Amino acid sequence: MNKITIDDIARDLGISKTTVSRSISGKGRISRKTRRMVLDYIKEHDYTPNPIARGLAQSKTYNIGWVVPGDSENFSLPYFQLTMFGMCEAAQTENYDVLLIMSYDSDISRLENMLKNRKVDGVVLGRTWENDLNIKALKENGIPFVVIGGTNEPDVVQVDNDHISACSELTSIILMKGTDKLAFICGNSAQVVNQTRREGFVKGLEKCGKSAKDALFYVDCDSAAQIERATDEAIRTGAECIVCADDYIANSVLVKLSRDGKEIPKDIKIASFYNSALLEHNRPPVTSIQYDPRQLGFEAARTLIAMINGEQVQPKKLLGYEVVLKGSTL
Repeated sequence: MNKITIDDIARDLGISKTTVSRSISGKGRISRKTRRMVLDYIKEHDYTPNPIARGLAQSKTYNIGWVVPGDSENFSLPYFQLTMFGMCEAAQTENYDVLLIMSYDSDISRLENMLKNRKVDGVVLGRTWENDLNIKALKENGIPFVVIGGTNEPDVVQVDNDHISACSELTSIILMKGTDKLAFICGNSAQVVNQTRREGFVKGLEKCGKSAKDALFYVDCDSAAQIERATDEAIRTGAECIVCADDYIANSVLVKLSRDGKEIPKDIKIASFYNSALLEHNRPPVTSIQYDPRQLGFEAARTLIAMINGEQVQPKKLLGYEVVLKGSTL
């Protein structure tokens, strides 16, 4: 069976193609009777508007951009992939497609070209930074956008996991179980996610009557060598538990401790503020926080499409988490 077109509808009903288009889009001056006639015809003949033609009629591309850091390490790719899956699920329900855009800390030319050529109706940012160039470019362009993660920039819609509460809860649980001295290791301190996880760590200390000066902090540990040096220093300084900002750091610490013949949790305890497949085969299993990247992507895309449609949205939405206590902190 051949698909019908707007031309077919206009010919069969004896009206113009413009009238058909206006009836479908709901825009323009059109009588209720005529629109009902067109919609009844469409329903009877199972007509689906061509998305390109519909986009042109409504000045939309029906594309949303998914901006990920182009310098992502292999360990972080599953997170961005799962987040994108969630975005695609939400986008498909509204007949949108997701376009991948690679962006770098100091080079956002790919995003700028995408905006200049008007290839997307809105954008989801997958990672946020202090003084974020992507956010500045999006604001200047005036295009709807949502960030996954926190930001101090005003008037930015955010969808994120509640990292502060999660990290605070896990830290306080470790302390309440009798561990006294903690060390915290994180990566790039300009990444907002590392800032919020550190804030949660400090809040967990305070909840148990301690302060930041009672713990050891190692920041900007982006390489395995830097993480190993931090691990050595933490052990020398008497840390009883190393709390890692993400699973890459946790995995690097575990490799280092195994090579040095350290037993977990007998010699030192380990916890991670993010759990992924990278840690699932470790023995003993690692105490960590479980988030759902797929849900994060779904909510971000759904929020963005609502903004594109002119709807009011929640300025900041925090999703849940689960603290998973395992053998590495027993």
